[in-house]
Amino acid sequence: MEKHKHAKILFRFYSDLMDQEVKEKLEADAVDEQRSFYRLITIPLYTPFVAVGDVVYAEWSDDDGMLAYREKVQPSGSSTIWVVRLDDHTEIVDIRGIFEELHCLTRSASDRFFAMEVKENINYLKIRDKLNELKGEGLIDYAEPYLSEQHQY
Repeated sequence: MEKHKHAKILFRFYSDLMDQEVKEKLEADAVDEQRSFYRLITIPLYTPFVAVGDVVYAEWSDDDGMLAYREKVQPSGSSTIWVVRLDDHTEIVDIRGIFEELHCLTRSASDRFFAMEVKENINYLKIRDKLNELKGEGLIDYAEPYLSEQHQY
């Protein structure tokens, strides 16, 4: 069995929200090194157009000294959701736990913000209902930076 090569890929894009260029490094495994195809294995915290499992084309950038994202080759079907904790009396680990019980993986950026992966086979409407319930209670706010075709509503 061939061992996949692990790599970090630089994503660079302009964020209208932050009104500046943003860079994020995401981890990936080589799918086809000859063609520079890599499968993302890290939940994006800031990059709004990819999700875990997506296969991307990345090439070496001398300016950055690492692989740099060029384009998405194959979507995984997963979606990325960003969640911000608004309530100071609720721990972020508890909020993350709610979604992990619904089979969503999470990645924390701080004690106020985390990103969540919704896999292709999960009914996103149940996840969205829980997001809206927690938002209605004033516990969180959320964004849907990347919804796969399977999760469009």
